Amino acid sequence: MTPTGKELEVKFYVPDLPAIENRLIALGAQLEQARIHEVNLRFDMPDGALARSFRVLRLRMDTAARMTYKGPGTLQDGVRLRQELEFTVGDFDTAKALLEALGYEVVVMYEKYRAVYRLEGVMVTLDEMPYGNFVEVEGPDGASIRAIAEQIGLGWESRILDSYLMLFDRVRAALSLSCHDLSFANFKGVSVPPFLFLLNTES
Repeated sequence: MTPTGKELEVKFYVPDLPAIENRLIALGAQLEQARIHEVNLRFDMPDGALARSFRVLRLRMDTAARMTYKGPGTLQDGVRLRQELEFTVGDFDTAKALLEALGYEVVVMYEKYRAVYRLEGVMVTLDEMPYGNFVEVEGPDGASIRAIAEQIGLGWESRILDSYLMLFDRVRAALSLSCHDLSFANFKGVSVPPFLFLLNTES
């Protein structure tokens, strides 16, 4: 997230995540956060008001409990731009109870393992998702994001503009999966074809 509360990023599906990490280290990238397990809860009103307006309310637990709001996404310089407001909260369970008391409900849980590097002012995130491995590149503008992506060997034309949950919906539909949450347990033994991640749908 930029200091102005904006998020500019793209994702890439990568079959070999350790190779990307080795490339980052060779380029002198600094480790900002060692690999950690994340649990995320997405909230919405019972009528799905947030989803209909392409807004996100999320509670995350990693090194701390964090509340995040994201606005609708648009394209800018070939990357996805969203308003993002994020802050830490003192207690994950109390924050969850507060949101539920206000009428929100958990609509999906998703988890991942994440490590974060910084290279030339750009954040490079290595994400192990239940359905595959990805790299997120986030920076102040599209040009710097593209430059770093190409430095670490990511083809710009294969960038992904959709969110992880949008990809989850696509995978569930394509493979006729009945699971509700994006968990490692639900994807155990499931083979997901990579081409499903190369069909961008977000405008």
